[in-house]
Amino acid sequence: MAKAKSVYSCTECGATAPRWQGQCPGCAQWNTLVESVAESTATKSRFAGVASLAGTAKVQKLSEVSAKEAPRLSTSVAEFDRVLGGGLVAGQVVLIGGDPGVGKSTLLLQSLAAMSQTTRALYVSGEESAEQIALRAQRLSLHSENLDLLAEIQLEKILASLDAARPTIAVIDSIQTVYSDALTSAPGSVAQVRECAAQLTRFAKQSGTIIVLVGHVTKDGALAGPRVLEHIVDTVLYFEGDTHQSFRLVRAFKNRFGAVNELGVFAMTERGLKGVANPSAIFLSTHDKPVSGSCVLVTQEGTRPLLVEIQALVDASHAPNPRRLSVGLEQNRLAMLLAVMHRHAGIACYDQDVFVNAVGGVKIGEPAADLAVLLAIVSSLTDRPLPAKLAVFGEVGLAGEVRPAPRGQERLKEAAKLGFTHAIIPKANVPKQKIEGIDIFAVDRVSEALQRIRDR
Repeated sequence: MAKAKSVYSCTECGATAPRWQGQCPGCAQWNTLVESVAESTATKSRFAGVASLAGTAKVQKLSEVSAKEAPRLSTSVAEFDRVLGGGLVAGQVVLIGGDPGVGKSTLLLQSLAAMSQTTRALYVSGEESAEQIALRAQRLSLHSENLDLLAEIQLEKILASLDAARPTIAVIDSIQTVYSDALTSAPGSVAQVRECAAQLTRFAKQSGTIIVLVGHVTKDGALAGPRVLEHIVDTVLYFEGDTHQSFRLVRAFKNRFGAVNELGVFAMTERGLKGVANPSAIFLSTHDKPVSGSCVLVTQEGTRPLLVEIQALVDASHAPNPRRLSVGLEQNRLAMLLAVMHRHAGIACYDQDVFVNAVGGVKIGEPAADLAVLLAIVSSLTDRPLPAKLAVFGEVGLAGEVRPAPRGQERLKEAAKLGFTHAIIPKANVPKQKIEGIDIFAVDRVSEALQRIRDR
């Protein structure tokens, strides 16, 4: 029997090379070529000329197209609906990824069991047997008598079942286990993941069935498979959280039907994942008395303002190169902020180890956290606690200026609602009308903010 010819496919762009090399010839990424079985000419011709994923239509004027808001289908989980932008849309394809054991299958099984009471739902399991799914549903006390279940990994059989049942929503758990007979490569390969996702997406667009794909992640936290997988689908969600903690975060990185960077907060309980109504409470530590190195940041995640405690620890370094470590914040930005503080406020930390942490395991990507990080560092360096009930936000520039943050008024209202009485914010974010219960101190420069803390 002739040995199957192998090629090397890029996990980022899907380009192929006859032999392994360090850099992909297509996208110039390094160490992304993995070995797979070469597809035959007959296989390639099978997919040639297939209609596009979005279908075809006649040419028409954009002004003649009737634009209307697509009706939403609730997942019966309020936090899940928030991340999706209000619910699911007919024909939508959602890709949800996360570390093993973080709760992806649990959340989807809960949602489908609740949705099956009013609509047709199908759960396709490629990783677990039907008995394992039944045991999980029993453990979570779900009403799953109307939920359809299929344990299958062959794409053609899955598509035939979907075409026969015509469910309103179907979950494929997971896309890396599904394979097509038209391809000779193994399940999980670049070609299999790309083609299976394309076929399922095409079915969703043509039939109006909502397809939810569960995806594996690599050791770097990115979704496994070719990058084109994220381009094919309509919505990409990431499940974040430490399996040693009870809280889980679901974040939207792409959403054609809603806002990106929307955040849903869940708590893992014995009965599954429960939405957290007041997520700011889990990101704020409770101290008996004010402690140094702690500052409360008002951050914005999508449309939701959140209060997160930023903790800093500054200690004398006993090594030639002082350490700069940040958890939940960008480490390169920490080094930049320390340089700005030295240049424009005269406070040096070149002989100090600096550690910064965002409480609760949340990841903060917006630059509006700069001012809170600086105040926490100065508080730890001087061993002087910041005033109680103080909330802070603002971006810091290289010239020492404090720049405004978007949606400043919503941030201040959230802080006042949670009992905070003082706020240090950029001057450009001062509201036109006074917000009851909170005193605002507006600053233009980093030195002004630090002076305000010294003179309290």
